[in-house]
Amino acid sequence: MQNFVAIDFETANQKRCSVCSVGIVLVKNGQVADKYYSLIRPEPNYYSYFCQQVHGLTPEDTERAPIFPAVWQAVETRISDVFGNKSMPFAAHNARFDESCLCAAFQVYQMDYPDYCFVDTLMASRKHFGRSLPNHKLPTVAAACGYDLSQHHHALADAEACATIAIKIIE
Repeated sequence: MQNFVAIDFETANQKRCSVCSVGIVLVKNGQVADKYYSLIRPEPNYYSYFCQQVHGLTPEDTERAPIFPAVWQAVETRISDVFGNKSMPFAAHNARFDESCLCAAFQVYQMDYPDYCFVDTLMASRKHFGRSLPNHKLPTVAAACGYDLSQHHHALADAEACATIAIKIIE
């Protein structure tokens, strides 16, 4: 893939709409053109113990963070600045999760969802690497593609790993 937006969300609790951080990496002509990370005040605004253990974010981290519509406006502006008004595909590792988070956040804030196109690097990894990897988890696949994901579950680091995978193995 040459032109796309790698994206990753972290959630505050089991509700997909509870996005509490987002990372995006904009790839143009096979090169990273821009990166963006933001905390998001989640809706509903509570954190489950499990999610806190996964990504380390707490209510204190996001109590003054912008809400999703403001963050998404910044994301759309960056995409427009890099690609013009063209619609770019989104790449995500286990895209069903990130796409469902995006849809749920749009729904909570009663925003019109533009039916973004998603490409799944998890599925691409299974096709590309087959059984040559012990698993197809993001850190494993990222390492196979030359990216050291030492900050797994930080939304920007995960988006960077996803971008590396997409550049390396998706045609």
